[in-house]
Amino acid sequence: MKENDGAPLKEGETASKYSVIINMILVVIKGFTGYLSGNIALIADAIHSFADVFSSAAVFIGLKLSQRKPDELFPYGYHRIETLVSLLVSVLIIITGLEITWDSIIYILNPASEVSMATASLAVSLISIGVSYAIAFYKVRVGRRIGSTALLNDGKHSYVDVISSILVFLGILGEYMGLHGFQGIAGVIISVVIIYIGIRLAKYDVLTLLDACIDRDSIEVIKKTVLSVPGVEGVHDIRIRRSGPYLFGELHIELERGLPVDKIEGIISQINSRVKEVLPSIDHLTVQPETVKREEVVVAVPLADNHGMESRISTHFGRADSFLIARTRRGEILDYRIIENSGKSLRTKRGIRAAELLKDENIDVLVIEKLSEGPELLFSDYLLGKVPPEGSSLEEVIKNASMKFSE
Repeated sequence: MKENDGAPLKEGETASKYSVIINMILVVIKGFTGYLSGNIALIADAIHSFADVFSSAAVFIGLKLSQRKPDELFPYGYHRIETLVSLLVSVLIIITGLEITWDSIIYILNPASEVSMATASLAVSLISIGVSYAIAFYKVRVGRRIGSTALLNDGKHSYVDVISSILVFLGILGEYMGLHGFQGIAGVIISVVIIYIGIRLAKYDVLTLLDACIDRDSIEVIKKTVLSVPGVEGVHDIRIRRSGPYLFGELHIELERGLPVDKIEGIISQINSRVKEVLPSIDHLTVQPETVKREEVVVAVPLADNHGMESRISTHFGRADSFLIARTRRGEILDYRIIENSGKSLRTKRGIRAAELLKDENIDVLVIEKLSEGPELLFSDYLLGKVPPEGSSLEEVIKNASMKFSE
């Protein structure tokens, strides 16, 4: 699959850059007004906005570094840096919630007795609410569009700023109207919600870094999409992991027996294209083709002699004295027969003649350590598979071979 070109991360980088600039302006306005009026709440809100500058700057740096191309040390790219930054922002949200809790309790215990420059302070708080909401909405929208958890979390952090500015506004207004301690009570309630949000976001980031399966919906989408591709009989072992805004996936598909290599390659290409259409965040998808397992499997074993189940297994396919053909079901031998290798006395193309003989017998699995090029080519689009002999007896070898390809 074609790798992402980094354009989504570039868009996220731009959004975080705007956030840094806007928050710096808010810091100056709120800090200056709070200093002149002596309004502690407004000064605290300015400090909070300064923390947002750091948060957005961290996201900017993370998204910038995430755009670096994969190399020998990081073959999957640097996208995880974005997730690390997202975790950092989540921790900052939790710290902000704890800070608001502490300030609110202090405010309840020691409410302000008077309010100076009330009109200017209320106006700055309203401006802060409007600007913070706009930048939060912008970052969340871009974050969702590009699939950036860091930018999404930073946007949610900015929504916390909106709440903080609303509390400052209500506090100033309440104190102006004589409702002492009003801001502190509201602050404690809101801070609990903020801490809860921060913990949830941090948990998601930690699970992402640990490659936990947290995209169940994406797995279902991939499964339905793959099964819609003509020629695919089944799909299993779907695994995906998130790396920054992108997903890396792998899966196994079950195909009809006898499909030529070019047909299989075409099916895999279709799978990649269709999955990319429904999940644009997929960066790379590894598809492992397999033939469909059967209830009954016909196993063939080359023999060095003909003594029934006491026969010795031949290590040479073309020179084998005979072949044991066993019909099996889930590892159990239903019946078997031994046929002579009619091509064993030929001077050349013994392997090809033996392969043609077994194809006429409609075998599914061949027990052999190694095949030469000719027979390998004949069997390439025919067998369910070939396996080396595993077991202490001929019967055990057949059962083990059958189990590998049975339902």
